[in-house]
Amino acid sequence: MALAKETHAADVVGIIEKNGSDRTRLIDIVRETQDTFGCVSEDAIDSIASKMGIHRVEVEGVVSFYHFLTKSRPGSTTIYLTHGAVPSITGVDKIAKAFEDAVGSKFGESSGEDPIGLEWTSCIGMSDQEPAALVDGIVFTNLTPEKVTKLVSHLKDGRDPSELVTETGDGNNSDELVGAMVNNNIRRKGEVIFAERTVGDAVKKLVTMDRADVLGEIKKSNLLGRGGAGFPTWLKWDFCLKCDCEPRYVICNADEGEPGTFKDRVILTERPELVFEGMVVAGYFLFAKEGIIYLRDEYEYLRPLLEDRLNKMREANLLGNNIAGLEGFNFDIRIQMGAGAYICGEETALIESAEGKRGVPRDRPPFPVTYGYEGLPTSVNNVETLACAARIIEKNGTWFNSMGSTKSTGTKVLSVSGDCSNPGVYEVQFGISIEELLSEVGAEDAMAVQVGGPSGRCVPRSEFGRKILFEDLATGGSIIVIGPDRDLLEVVKNFMEFFVEESCGRCTPCRVGNKLLLNALEKIMNGRGTKADIDYIRQLGRTVIMMSRCGLGQTSPNPILTTMEGFPEVYESKLTGEEFVSPHDIEKSIEEGRRAANR
Repeated sequence: MALAKETHAADVVGIIEKNGSDRTRLIDIVRETQDTFGCVSEDAIDSIASKMGIHRVEVEGVVSFYHFLTKSRPGSTTIYLTHGAVPSITGVDKIAKAFEDAVGSKFGESSGEDPIGLEWTSCIGMSDQEPAALVDGIVFTNLTPEKVTKLVSHLKDGRDPSELVTETGDGNNSDELVGAMVNNNIRRKGEVIFAERTVGDAVKKLVTMDRADVLGEIKKSNLLGRGGAGFPTWLKWDFCLKCDCEPRYVICNADEGEPGTFKDRVILTERPELVFEGMVVAGYFLFAKEGIIYLRDEYEYLRPLLEDRLNKMREANLLGNNIAGLEGFNFDIRIQMGAGAYICGEETALIESAEGKRGVPRDRPPFPVTYGYEGLPTSVNNVETLACAARIIEKNGTWFNSMGSTKSTGTKVLSVSGDCSNPGVYEVQFGISIEELLSEVGAEDAMAVQVGGPSGRCVPRSEFGRKILFEDLATGGSIIVIGPDRDLLEVVKNFMEFFVEESCGRCTPCRVGNKLLLNALEKIMNGRGTKADIDYIRQLGRTVIMMSRCGLGQTSPNPILTTMEGFPEVYESKLTGEEFVSPHDIEKSIEEGRRAANR
């Protein structure tokens, strides 16, 4: 045992040295340790902490925080099956039973001695091809009970999961660097993101412009952040530039964790260079030297392709030193992997994670534009935002502004899933109505549409005339169609369970409030709710929104609050007419205590 421990420690030290013993690369070190040994054991945690000169609680804190990191592997092969509203719509319950029958154990009950471990996970960005699962990081889509039985049989025979991908998807999914069965499902190509273009055009034009002109074009375009918040891109960049501290950083937020969202996955698969060129544009304007693309763990299968495209851009002098022949214009990009945490989609939590820490949101102010990565000015932009920025420089701001509405300019890439005939990616101009979109995706009979994922708004049929606009229905991209035969409250419950699971736990309103909201919802669903519970939920929901530290808690009550507003009859039909009166006399119960305390 002593020899095994010593050898183990030596191997871990090698991983640390390979990553330069850099504290900011702690997640990379922990991930590689798990890839090597199957888990991050207590011995490994001790070795990492000792070699890096940090307290072991920092290492253990990282391992315990992220979903895909573990101190004890649930099986020699681990299957993560997605659960959520969309998987439920597409029949994940049957798939789960098929897995349990074939493996011989239940989800969440596997031990390290089992050859195959079964675990649940949230949305993995495959909502257009659910049910889906990750098997040792390999994506399996459109699962059926028959496919599950065959898959498990092959795994029991000792075959590597990658060998079981016999057919690959469309576009770059079939590239030998990807080799995934994932499909892009691009249903509509618009004028901005998926239009045909030549790689490098944006960068080559960029180096002929001065920085004032770059900002002028971005400002003229009125590009708003595509992550959902809609903050003006030019203003974020300008704030960042005006901060005197250097160096400055550019971060691409590719932690696409909102359930029902997968458009960034498709953009990164088919237009990676466009995103990278957008980062170069931001880097040029901000005098930045380094860009970081924070890629969610679930998209690790894309990393070889992304690294290859980065290398090709370096070879073409579109990245690196003296870019496109401009003396002194030095900028490069590295990929930082996540490890599974929805909260890391929030920009300050993402920065904490990129620094090798737990992805816990920071208090704001200060904002990242003045105090971001490593305490330095940082611009964090969404994948789609950066892609748009590159196209704006390539064409011009007026061209971009000519599409959409006065406030919501350009196009928006939507991820459509749920009860529809044609799930997939649609690049549309801002201003399309819900009704028009439903007609195109084959869902004219929809009962409701969840716009913006669980944190967004549930829209009833009476409001299908509303439009996808920042000034009306804003969305980071998720559009989930809910058919007429669905139990709406089951969908709401699913969303609330997601928020309870994904809360970082730091602030009480979010940590406790969401659980209380879920409890109250379940009480109503079980036929034990009263009108007082409705009032209680409204008040509690407003409190959680008002008092939570970050965007998760500030939007998590939305599934309940927006459906209570749009579908009051669904809740009212579950209420009992009798108000509950407790037989317990609290005053009598505490009287003895009062006497003992002489109060």
